[in-house]
Amino acid sequence: MPDDRQKDIPRALSGVRVLALEVSVAGPHSTRILGDMGAEIIKIEKPGTGDLIRNWDSVVRGLSSGYVWLNGNKRSFAIDVKKKAGLEAVQRLADRVDVVLENFAPGVADRMGLGAAELCARNPRLIYCSLSGYGQDGPYRDVKAYDLLIQGEAGIIATTGYPDKPAKVGLPIIDLASSMYATVGILLALYQREKTGIGQVIDISMFESAVAWLGYFPHHYWHQGEEPERVGMRHHYVTPYGPYLASDGVYVNLAVATAVDWEIFCRQVIERPDLLGDARFKTSEARRKNRGALEELIEKIFLERPHQEWIHRLRENHLPYGEVKGVAEVLAHPQVIARRMIREMESPVGRVPVVASPLRLSNSPPRLDRIPALGEDTVAILGEIGYSDGEIETLRRDHVI
Repeated sequence: MPDDRQKDIPRALSGVRVLALEVSVAGPHSTRILGDMGAEIIKIEKPGTGDLIRNWDSVVRGLSSGYVWLNGNKRSFAIDVKKKAGLEAVQRLADRVDVVLENFAPGVADRMGLGAAELCARNPRLIYCSLSGYGQDGPYRDVKAYDLLIQGEAGIIATTGYPDKPAKVGLPIIDLASSMYATVGILLALYQREKTGIGQVIDISMFESAVAWLGYFPHHYWHQGEEPERVGMRHHYVTPYGPYLASDGVYVNLAVATAVDWEIFCRQVIERPDLLGDARFKTSEARRKNRGALEELIEKIFLERPHQEWIHRLRENHLPYGEVKGVAEVLAHPQVIARRMIREMESPVGRVPVVASPLRLSNSPPRLDRIPALGEDTVAILGEIGYSDGEIETLRRDHVI
């Protein structure tokens, strides 16, 4: 039986219940990872409209590409928490879950009656994760945060692009970075709860997640007073490194990161052993200081031959290489095909293709269940937390659900 039909096999997070008070990208990406590994994700959505990302586009046969990307393996619980009866239902649900994740602006969940203090007091084993722009305190606590804005505030844009023009990273990298930290934090808290029996509160910020990813840049500033320059498609500290245009208009990606590789590159790949004796290029530090001269030279050399010849030379000499592929090429990549990265999930419009989870645990295959319609699981969830048919009908009549 195909893996994506094995819905009942034990997984790493089977039995873990997560209440998701989430919108947009960061929160939903975190809970998508947990759901892939078997956790039951109950996503609270606004009746009638749902998560705002449902309305970003309609390219997946009427569904939003963002919603399909982030919300598989979840249950949609559409309920109006601004109404007392709706809030009471969600609080009752929070009493029965292991994890609450919210990615609203700081203070919003508290004002809703769904903040950490209130829910943890009701459920001492609860793990409560807040994921926000700048964290739950500090002078920027209430500053509005979007991926683009944090890329700027955290120094990502300053290091990206070309000398005459900065650029943002194309993907919502800050949303993704912070969601990964949130996921790790939740897993660590679950592990610690196994030892202590009690939950805890997790405070993850997009800003801190981005600052933590600045890597070697702070060290160059602390020890040399150096702000990173924008170097386009090159590496800040290693050269030659990056894509170089061949004579047929195709880029060849390469990385020459060691002294041995530099010698092989000069002798065997570009056939310029004379460069090994050039003092400007003798060490990695020297090549970096003379980046302009070296890059100009290598760019001219690569324009002399087609990309397949360069790839052949790099491959034959066991140097790192690759191509610069578009999305269509990536989706047809032989490694994508061999590893079955493109799978299908059930959705309100039938089975649709999705990129599968990259997590590969021998005893916990990623789940590929379904993408829920808005409110699809509301009645079932209410029944599971003790609501009678009559009570559910009252909630429906009062437009709570």
